[in-house]
Amino acid sequence: MTRRIGLAVFPDFQILDAAGPIAAFEIAARYAPGAYELVVMAVRPGPVRSSSGVAICAGPLEDSSFDTVVVAGGEGTRDAYVCPALRAWLLRAAASARRTASVCSGAIVLAEAGLLDGRCATTHWGRSQAFARRYPKVDLRPDRIFVRDGNVWTSAGITAGIDLALALIAEDLGEDVARKTARQLVVHHRRPGGQSQFSDLVDVGGQAGRFAELMAWARERLDEPLGVERLAAHCAMSPRNFARAFAAETGVTPAKAIERLRLEAARLRVEATVEPVERVAEAAGFGDAERMRRAFIRAFGQPPQALRRAARA
Repeated sequence: MTRRIGLAVFPDFQILDAAGPIAAFEIAARYAPGAYELVVMAVRPGPVRSSSGVAICAGPLEDSSFDTVVVAGGEGTRDAYVCPALRAWLLRAAASARRTASVCSGAIVLAEAGLLDGRCATTHWGRSQAFARRYPKVDLRPDRIFVRDGNVWTSAGITAGIDLALALIAEDLGEDVARKTARQLVVHHRRPGGQSQFSDLVDVGGQAGRFAELMAWARERLDEPLGVERLAAHCAMSPRNFARAFAAETGVTPAKAIERLRLEAARLRVEATVEPVERVAEAAGFGDAERMRRAFIRAFGQPPQALRRAARA
């Protein structure tokens, strides 16, 4: 059985958003000959220039049947998501395809077409705050490498398109082929953790944001109580005004920001040392190992011990 994979690109797409999944499907087909047929398409067929300047040759948007439709991401999504022709085609293609997927900020194209309403999804961490504000009907999971909700799949930033493709391959051809494909690509078969381990999500104050100094101050005191009252006092603000201003500036509550800082510190110690988990939890300000374990599962999908084993694998 040959599965047709339709990949939609547009001017200034991110080259790895397309090349990563293409390579994964290509290599999987070496282990299962005839498994996939890859079709790259664009509103304007021909050479389509990526944000790097490297072009990919694309055919016209096809209304023929696809097993899976994938939309790339990149800087060009700022124009692509309002393209009527792309939106109309995507709605038609998604209606007949078995699966619809996006890589990185390609989730914005899906969301604008209404395909993510009422669904869980993810996107590149750098677009998460703006995405959440623009698409409140989407249950955004900003730390996930990829998310599946029914027949709609979304992935996080850039290289996560490979993780997404490997998951699709595993569903189609089995874990053994997906594992062999990952080995050939020299990537994780199942990447541990979420995308915050690679991003600046934990730096919620930003490099030059209003609360950057506060977050730097808090990072040095994670083993101490860091409630709203103390954070507000450091900023010489009332707790109520501080909480409102902080959320407006960063997109998260002060409590969530502190938890992210603690998760960052704890994950690094878990992966880089052999300290007992209980000691790591105390040093990071979680208080006890069970509380830290629950926070790890929420953020990374795995307990601390699993991340430690993966880091040493």
